[in-house]
Amino acid sequence: MKKITTLLSPYQGLPREVYIIFLARVVNAIGAFVWPMMTLILTKKIGLSTAEAGFWIAVSGILSMPASLIGGKLTDTIGRKPVLLFCEGTAVLLFGACAFVEPSMPMVYMMMGAGVFFMMADPAHSSMIADLTTVENRAGAYSLSYLGFNLGFAIGPIIGGMLFENHLKWFFLGDAITGIASLALVFFFIKETIPTNHEETEQPELQSEAREEGGILAVLFRRPLLIWFALFALGYNFVYSQWGFLLPMHVEAMNPGEGAALYGKLAALNGFTVILFTPLITKGFENLREIQKIVIGGIGYVVGFGMLGFVETTPAFILACFIITLGEIIVTISFMPFLANHTPASHRGRMNAVLPIVMGLGFTFGPLIVGNLIPRYAISGTWKIVAVIAILSTIAMQFLDQTEHKSSIAKKETEEIA
Repeated sequence: MKKITTLLSPYQGLPREVYIIFLARVVNAIGAFVWPMMTLILTKKIGLSTAEAGFWIAVSGILSMPASLIGGKLTDTIGRKPVLLFCEGTAVLLFGACAFVEPSMPMVYMMMGAGVFFMMADPAHSSMIADLTTVENRAGAYSLSYLGFNLGFAIGPIIGGMLFENHLKWFFLGDAITGIASLALVFFFIKETIPTNHEETEQPELQSEAREEGGILAVLFRRPLLIWFALFALGYNFVYSQWGFLLPMHVEAMNPGEGAALYGKLAALNGFTVILFTPLITKGFENLREIQKIVIGGIGYVVGFGMLGFVETTPAFILACFIITLGEIIVTISFMPFLANHTPASHRGRMNAVLPIVMGLGFTFGPLIVGNLIPRYAISGTWKIVAVIAILSTIAMQFLDQTEHKSSIAKKETEEIA
């Protein structure tokens, strides 16, 4: 019992609102049917080629960039809660509308619109957690939010996989209904979290969180570490985007006609792995620097995604997906705490828009580029190219960690002398 209590210690003593966010994430993820199956919707239901599917996913990502900037600006001006409720509410209504449209390009446009509004809401969600936490409990709070999503995601894809072939209407309606229920929790139980001017000027725990004046670009260029971090994280996201793009194609190629159901089971395995291992990893790695953790996660990507270019048996395939998931856990629970700890409270919304745009270019162009590589190199050869990108991104992140750590030590020594 004591061991379990110790294991869960990063999740204890958090603000009540963080637990509400956790519950909302669980509910929302139980109905997260559409995004995991996006590639199969475009190819199997609408009839697009792999290159065309990659193109439209990339277009959706490109459109999401200005949406994220707008959402970030609104988050820092009118508040976190109204932006989150309006934008995510619009997105889930668009998913609901897809239930009443035949698989066609209009359905593609509505799904793209939903993606745009989800991106507008994302800075509000990230900023809300940062507002509610401190440097001591922030990693635990983001980890709990991530865990909540995967608790629901362990169930959602299985249901989505069963609905996909013959019940597409309920496939979309289920996603919309759970989305509305999730927003209801935020509406009724979470107050606005945006810091007041007085709160922002109080002494922060980290000098990097102190209030700053000026626009987002001026603040960002005074913090080049964040720029390099976002660029290297782009490579990580390019690689991980293949979990939702190349992987379902690979599964369908291995098991024609059963790809959606099998991919749903793999996604559920991913969710259950996250549930079991996130507390272990969060506790076990709590004394490491955030970028150190990300480097270790990158090694998981190299091994797992690289294996998919060689495996020919189902057990080896499952093992590769398990290793990828371990890497995903480490990377995901480290990204946002790093950004929050290096962002002034006055610019959280905008920083949580601009940097994810840069990092999100990996998700945007990953499907577009890989969709055009498949005809030339086949699926196995394409996985090997993805693995090379994972290697380069991990090496770059390791270099950044060493540089940043040396800079921190030198700064600390200078302050001690002064």
